[in-house]
Amino acid sequence: MPTPDLCTEEEVTRLVHGFYARVRQDPLLGPIFDTHVRHWDRHLATMVDFWSGALRGTARFRGAPMPKHAVLPGLSASLFQRWLALFHQTTATLDNAPMTQRANDLALRIAESLWYGYQAARAAGAQEGVA
Repeated sequence: MPTPDLCTEEEVTRLVHGFYARVRQDPLLGPIFDTHVRHWDRHLATMVDFWSGALRGTARFRGAPMPKHAVLPGLSASLFQRWLALFHQTTATLDNAPMTQRANDLALRIAESLWYGYQAARAAGAQEGVA
């Protein structure tokens, strides 16, 4: 369960900014994100809100990640695995072990959920003749 005493807002911000710095430099993920994220400052603020809610229970995040990811072309399981590897590289630099464990657990569930949702959206689109 998210709890305010798990970590600070500063730790959440450090996690999010550190992770997306890695993503943006990554030769596989960087071009995908740069194509689809138009306003990085806004995206980072949204991701801080998301992770603050997931880790601290702040409930500031408003959004639906699945539809935004489902429409992206050409995603693969290996890209989700790469996303997760970069996330783990980032959390490995954190000093807060309980936060690291919780964030890693959540990231795995998020990656799996988005990948399965992406596949389901593609399968539904193929049945309708649009994918």
